[in-house]
Amino acid sequence: MSDRIRLGIDVGGTNTDAVLMSGKRVLATMKSFTTQDVKSGVENAVKALLAGHGAAPAAIEAVMIGTTQFVNAFVQRRDLAQVAAIRICLPTGDGVPPFSGWPDDALAAVGGRHYLVGGGSFYTGKEFAALDEDAVAAAAADAAAAGITAFAISATFSPLRPDIEIRAAAIVAATVPGASITLSGDVGGLGLIDRENAAIINASLAPLAGRVVASLKQAFRDMDIGAPLYISQNDGTLIDTELAARLPILTCSAGPTNSIRGAAFLSGISEAIVADIGGTTTDVGFLRGGFPRETSAVNMIGGVRTNFRMPDTLSIPLGGGSVVSFTDEVSVGPQSVGYRLPREGRAFGGKVLTATDIAIRAGQTGIGDPALVSGLSGELVESALASIHHQVEEAIDQVKVNAVPLPLILVGGGNILVSRDIKGASQVVRPPHAEVANAVGAAIALVSGRVDRLFDFGAGRDVALAEARAEAVAATIAAGAAMEQVEIVDLEELPMTHVQTNCVRVKVRAIGPLAALA
Repeated sequence: MSDRIRLGIDVGGTNTDAVLMSGKRVLATMKSFTTQDVKSGVENAVKALLAGHGAAPAAIEAVMIGTTQFVNAFVQRRDLAQVAAIRICLPTGDGVPPFSGWPDDALAAVGGRHYLVGGGSFYTGKEFAALDEDAVAAAAADAAAAGITAFAISATFSPLRPDIEIRAAAIVAATVPGASITLSGDVGGLGLIDRENAAIINASLAPLAGRVVASLKQAFRDMDIGAPLYISQNDGTLIDTELAARLPILTCSAGPTNSIRGAAFLSGISEAIVADIGGTTTDVGFLRGGFPRETSAVNMIGGVRTNFRMPDTLSIPLGGGSVVSFTDEVSVGPQSVGYRLPREGRAFGGKVLTATDIAIRAGQTGIGDPALVSGLSGELVESALASIHHQVEEAIDQVKVNAVPLPLILVGGGNILVSRDIKGASQVVRPPHAEVANAVGAAIALVSGRVDRLFDFGAGRDVALAEARAEAVAATIAAGAAMEQVEIVDLEELPMTHVQTNCVRVKVRAIGPLAALA
């Protein structure tokens, strides 16, 4: 890693964290509140960071940003575009239509209009029907007449035959000039329904992503920072702004991923449990080989099944702003004052008793005014601390795959809530700069390339795997990685035992540092 200065930023629901790094050194950190327009919150954090360190904007050679704004928008059903889903599947593949199983409010938010047209391929990639181009054009025209310009196109086994969706997209673009089009093969795995759902979610978010990315680029121009801008995605690696604006779903879980990657970097530990305690929630994940463990099952985004890459994390309603109540018994959360903590927390002059007030009263942190919480009884404080530690222990127990104790790395501004040993953890590690580990994770992010498709093992396993590795390396270099530093970090073979074939599904991931910083 070079000694050039880079800027890492994580835009969360409560805080925007920023860090300035040179090589492996953290030069300066800043934590400020997230604003509704994102842009001004980023500007506030970066300006304060640069002013505190004294670095000139021109000294920054790369900017990496992670954000959960897009997934928050879908979960909250806000700023979503109406979507027309075109599935290429007839005469088969119509048993479960698009939008099946969607929550009513999500369906209402994205429109729920869909079309089934002829075409598609078998699992071998061989076509079972030619693409019905007239039907695609008619579907696009009908949707446009209803005022819809965002399209999600899916086809059977499109990861093996991407050309079918690409041709359909060209027809839609010619029929509806300016249409926003998402291809399911760009965002999901082999399974049609879950891949199609991911494409629809992405299509509903793409216009918002375009506006957010444009505002961020303008923010850096306004601050005279001309360095290239990258967005971190769900697996902890980087994509450029154009791809992020087109495929925002690939970035929607970057926050937890950045925290886990930052925890590994700051602690020097590659196998551990990571708990990121924020203002409202605690995200608990598993660190394996320096990267987050990914989910092996379907993912639920805002109540919708998908199958794209996500970190395997558990989120619980516990954070620094969690409200402490004590009617029949003492409980902490799930209600939270979140970003209002500096106004409403008792130790800051407010009236709401929060988890942070308990930590201050227990002497676990030097923030706030201890005199304002000195009247809390020792019994109340003890009960609240017991609740906090019990919730963290329960979450850790759920993400572990066996009983072997592992190190627990605590990060996030709310890490001050934990002060005791944790069951299931061999040790509790609180690395330097833990409060901005997510921004550090963004700053150290690498570039990756993936391959996930069927390979014919008829000419030999070694030949097929060599082909898969070469494709992953080429994809990584094409994404901007330094050619000589790309390495394979994951290779998985999944034999298709349910059919008689020489084909084996092979998943390969390669990573490498940005060529611009290598």
